[in-house]
Amino acid sequence: QPDSASGGMEELSGAQLIAEALRAQNVEYMFGVVGIPITEVAVAAQAAGIKYIGMRNEQAACYAASAIGYLTGRPGVCLVVSGPGFLHTLGGMANATVNCWPLIVIGGSSDRNQETMGAFQEFPQVEAARLYNKLSVRPSSLEVIPAVIEKAVRTSIYGRPGSCYIDIPGDFVNLQVNKSSVKYVECCPPPPISTAEHSAVSEAASIIAHAKQPLLIIGKGASYSRAENNIRKFVDLSGLPFLPTPMAKGVVPDNHPNCVAAARSMALLHADVIILLGARLNWILHFGLPPRFRQDVKVIQIDICAEEMGNNVRPAAMLLGDINAITKQLLEEFSKRPLKYPSNSEWWKRLREKMLNNEERSKDLALQKSLPMNYYTVFHHIRELIPKDCILVSEGANTMDIGRTMLPNYHPRQRLDAGTFGTMGVGLGFAIAAALVAKDRTPEKRVICIEGDSAFGFSGMEVETICRYNLPILIIVVNNNGIYTGLDAGSWKEMLQYGDPVTSVPPVSLLPNARYEEIMSAFGGKGYFVNTPEELQNAVKASLADKRAPSLINVMIDPQSERKKQEFPWLTRSNL
Repeated sequence: QPDSASGGMEELSGAQLIAEALRAQNVEYMFGVVGIPITEVAVAAQAAGIKYIGMRNEQAACYAASAIGYLTGRPGVCLVVSGPGFLHTLGGMANATVNCWPLIVIGGSSDRNQETMGAFQEFPQVEAARLYNKLSVRPSSLEVIPAVIEKAVRTSIYGRPGSCYIDIPGDFVNLQVNKSSVKYVECCPPPPISTAEHSAVSEAASIIAHAKQPLLIIGKGASYSRAENNIRKFVDLSGLPFLPTPMAKGVVPDNHPNCVAAARSMALLHADVIILLGARLNWILHFGLPPRFRQDVKVIQIDICAEEMGNNVRPAAMLLGDINAITKQLLEEFSKRPLKYPSNSEWWKRLREKMLNNEERSKDLALQKSLPMNYYTVFHHIRELIPKDCILVSEGANTMDIGRTMLPNYHPRQRLDAGTFGTMGVGLGFAIAAALVAKDRTPEKRVICIEGDSAFGFSGMEVETICRYNLPILIIVVNNNGIYTGLDAGSWKEMLQYGDPVTSVPPVSLLPNARYEEIMSAFGGKGYFVNTPEELQNAVKASLADKRAPSLINVMIDPQSERKKQEFPWLTRSNL
């Protein structure tokens, strides 16, 4: 914080003021696509010690910045130009807010003296951003910029996290202001920790104690709140079977004996008491309603957000507050009265039988020798070779769904996927963010990004970004020549004989045998084209052995390969 007595005559530009205010709020990473009017803000950010990563598309930049918020608990910043540049971030802002991840988007806008005149890229950005953000604001003067930035950072991380938008008029960027007139604000502290009412904790413990078929569901809210140590203790102390939602995998390791992910549908359908730890009864959990749940199921809801309580199902107990703090309260309650659920119960017996049955079915598919390979075979070989502590980024339809069941996670916040909003195109942005955090905090940790060929297409040019910053990300494209399903080269050729592709080619089809690995090779990384399990094994081993260069493995699979005998798997992505 500057000393106004010694620096009273010192002048700062708006760009410098923005950069210094962000750094004062412990912002470490900024992603963006520069241009008029915000290029100077990116330059000033680097001068202030913020890492700036230039992306190829604002949408990918916004996804990357939001992943920083989830991984670190402090928001990343997405910096974009006015008009179309701003509009390209709407998907990222919505994704962050729906996922409950902190994010700051800073958008340049038209000069103030040109408003309503049809200025270059003029657009009502503050109003447009309100729908997607917790806060949408334009500073009234340069002097209040630090206070506005502090409020945006604070709003993004306090309560239920989400996205915040700050609009910067173009004429603010190079305008000078006297340092002594600036309203400086100290760094906002971490969010205050709130605990549940003691009576609610006692009520919850009593309901759990009387449960015949209990189930603990761990959501990504638990992962975000860094509750893993207390949740692991709680699982061990209580003996409860647990089910993680997709991005909560690893809060308790997937290989823990109490994990019943392989019997997901049965566990949800027959549980008489469900404890929701930072998970929402939305589409991912079938809204908590019949026919996927019992009509009389008792729900114990633990959430940071009061408005979430009672959504779709009236809870038997409501524990409002921080997931980590409330888990600690439950631990204390359970230590007073031993309530360990018996591992030899009829419920456990049925769950174990179902898990064994489902695992055998997946194993049979994984060990098939036929070519082209199926999804299960591909994931079997990937699972055998990748490090247990790697960060997995996954997106696609079948690729993400089957990958979720086949690739275990052992540590929290090490699986990033399409999330609550089901957003495609997040993969490479998420991978870039994860690789930057790993580089700064755990440099030995690898980032492995597993994409469907359709999903890869949304942000494939970010491969150049990966190569430019020399991030040793391994991208595996599971290529079935289409969206959900595709055509083999022979069928494609035959299809074209029926006429123009725009009328004859199925809407789900993509070009057969597309050489996505050559995109990586074009920018200096390593590309591999594989058709067999042996080629896949060799390519994964070679990619992991090189800890400096990025790689892309293009894995050709059967274009008609799907998940276990289910129609429209993309609409039933949680059904197992």
